[in-house]
Amino acid sequence: MEPQILLDNLCFGEGPRWRNGALWLADMYDRKVLRVQTDGSHATIVQLADDEPSGLGWLPDGDLLIVSMRKRQLLRFNGRQLTVHADLGNLATGYCNDMVVDQSGRAYVGNFGFDLHNGAEPAPAQLIRVEADGTAAVEDDDLMFPNGAVITPDGSSLIVAETLAGRLTAYDVAGDGSLRNKRTWAQLPEGAVPDGICLDAEGGIWSASPLSKECVRQLEHGEVTHRIELDRSAIACTIGAGKLYVLTAASLEPDQCRASRDGRVEVYAAPYAAAGHP
Repeated sequence: MEPQILLDNLCFGEGPRWRNGALWLADMYDRKVLRVQTDGSHATIVQLADDEPSGLGWLPDGDLLIVSMRKRQLLRFNGRQLTVHADLGNLATGYCNDMVVDQSGRAYVGNFGFDLHNGAEPAPAQLIRVEADGTAAVEDDDLMFPNGAVITPDGSSLIVAETLAGRLTAYDVAGDGSLRNKRTWAQLPEGAVPDGICLDAEGGIWSASPLSKECVRQLEHGEVTHRIELDRSAIACTIGAGKLYVLTAASLEPDQCRASRDGRVEVYAAPYAAAGHP
């Protein structure tokens, strides 16, 4: 399937979100948060001076939350000033990465769990709950690279991508935001691993799989309903206005991504509308 290229010349796109008719994303290795219009025009909303952004979300008052990866912080941008919303350095054992923010402003943040880029042995990581006031606690400390996450429209379930386990893991969400009843929602097909994910209105989850270079839509328990094969790594995806927006990269190596600026936003038809959070 031939994609429409909405935007190129990115270092490495992450954390795509659809909000108010526009696509938001983090250009991770360029240290920018971008807002992209449907005609491809775009603006830099936040430029980080000394860290890499990843997951994005919003508080109920409209303030933007940004994962600051290496510093293991959650930042808050009110349109004028960037502040630290939560410091996760004493909770996360690796670089923080993607997250999901619910309608009350509660965030769930994943992390690598180990020093990925310097060849450390994989180790379990934490999924951290951050309340709207910035207080934080570990919800689960036994996940293999918790990454993209979604919350169902009724707020009752959270599903997180365990990238290194090749599966989507679900929890029930209690009234206080704590997570219970951990279970496998779906195992990805052989060779595929979930990075960024998104949920649609018919209960399917799209997983961007960088290693198998595809986007896979599954139902709970694993049935595959759609697959989009790519010629490059699929990093993350989101749905907006009837389209599936897929962030892709020609390389997964940080230095090569910065040098080549070969990341882009590809657009495909989405069979179902978006649902839930983000």
